Amino acid sequence: MTVVQLSLRAARNLHLAAQGLLQKPRRRARPSDVADAISRMSLLQIDTINIVARSPYLVLFSRLGHFEPGWLDGALANGELIEYWAHEACFLPKKDFSLIRHRMLSPENMGWKYRPEWMKEHAEDIRQLLAYIAENGPVRSADFEHPRKGAGGWWEWKPQKKHLEGLFTAGEVMVTGRRNFQRVYDLTHRVMPHWDDALHLVSQAEAERQMLENSARSLGIFRPEWLADYYRLKNLALKPLVEAWLLSGNVIRVQVDKLGEMLVHHSLLPQLEKAQQNQLNATHSAVLSPFDPVVWDRRRAEALFNFSYRLECYTPAEKRRYGYFVLPLLHKGVLVGRMDAKMHRKQGELEVISLYLEEGIKVTDSLQAGLRGALSDFARWQSATQLTFGVLPAELRESWGTGWEMAPAG
Repeated sequence: MTVVQLSLRAARNLHLAAQGLLQKPRRRARPSDVADAISRMSLLQIDTINIVARSPYLVLFSRLGHFEPGWLDGALANGELIEYWAHEACFLPKKDFSLIRHRMLSPENMGWKYRPEWMKEHAEDIRQLLAYIAENGPVRSADFEHPRKGAGGWWEWKPQKKHLEGLFTAGEVMVTGRRNFQRVYDLTHRVMPHWDDALHLVSQAEAERQMLENSARSLGIFRPEWLADYYRLKNLALKPLVEAWLLSGNVIRVQVDKLGEMLVHHSLLPQLEKAQQNQLNATHSAVLSPFDPVVWDRRRAEALFNFSYRLECYTPAEKRRYGYFVLPLLHKGVLVGRMDAKMHRKQGELEVISLYLEEGIKVTDSLQAGLRGALSDFARWQSATQLTFGVLPAELRESWGTGWEMAPAG
């Protein structure tokens, strides 16, 4: 059988098609699109940094365009989504509870996320906390006072916060909603009333096989070694699984310029012929989150997009190269640059502290129009009426100046 030959451009566009980032949305977003987008990605990583829009909302905006952040909160509250440790803390489709249940039942294998010695030492307090939730309904850690005022840092979390985090990792409570982005916890049997471990539990091996299948579908095109990171899986025998996929037609081999042999998931077969003829065109320009699936595996992003990226918010300020919360910039299938930005909500201003283009990226009319539209949409979605620039490449500074004003989103 002749192996399909693909250009690097075509491979990138297949991946973006699988992720929902190939083309600009053709219609206004609807609430149901939130759960659909998460199902397409398999999971949506959660991060609380709020210097611009919080990451999960930003990942959805990159794919859906203007949408109401409350739609994500609503999808969690009405049971379309669940929350648990997947890649990291993530929203997942509710149907995938079966894939992560084995992790809940062996919390001692979850590393820092679960401290058996704490749970044992405070067993009676934890029993009383569960009884309180059973009688009074869902709680937040904010519902309990810290015994010592002024305490700060994770090592000085209030006891109830540690209790709830441990119970969450052990699957005894689940997140049933968020208020001001704070977790609201309820008893698992109330969130999943029809679940029975004796009837529904999936073995770890089967769950991980399904996770790898999800990873393959959501990546679209991949090297086998890219699969495990999607759900942070370890010690897997990938070769037999990939061989079985090849035999069944679940994936097919392709040869990609500069990258060599890769695999394409069968769900992309309708786009593969176009990609082979270099007719699968990327039209989307977007600001991406640092926690977007396209870039969260730094080695994959470098191999596929030649984009060397790291998140510097945990790096001392004097050692940062690009800034605190640096957002990748996508334009027509290429990661063309990155920007450090901050949303000044009271002033209605999105400040682009600095924007850098990748080496070799030419400032064309198409690039300027794409990035200008993406930045304006990004700012307007956050209710900014003014966009200001600090450090810019000279050619963009000449065209854009120090910023512009925008009409509010309609």
